[in-house]
Amino acid sequence: MSLDRIELRGLRARGRHGCLPAERELGQEFVVDVELGLDTHPAAAGDDLSRTVDYGSLAGRLVAVVEGEPVNLIETLADRLAGVCLQEAPVTEVEITVHKPSAPVPYPFTDVAVKIRRSRP
Repeated sequence: MSLDRIELRGLRARGRHGCLPAERELGQEFVVDVELGLDTHPAAAGDDLSRTVDYGSLAGRLVAVVEGEPVNLIETLADRLAGVCLQEAPVTEVEITVHKPSAPVPYPFTDVAVKIRRSRP
């Protein structure tokens, strides 16, 4: 059986992640895309929010991670965000993309991003 998907795209929050002192001091905006893999049939059959993911509530927990304890790498940040998503009971897999559009790259660029996939063991 293939999994259904719930997507949350373009979630924005300010964080102090990065290896450079200026990134820690000044902070910058991060943009997060989330794709949750789960079976939505039980929720749809009963029209029951408690049997799926409340994406508004999840968004708040993800923003708290981005705004919380700084890390050096967006790879670490993505892994932490994936862990939050996998705490949701119906979620069996997640894909997280963390965009760092103001990354300290000394050349013109559009975006720097890390994309990871995690699943329950």
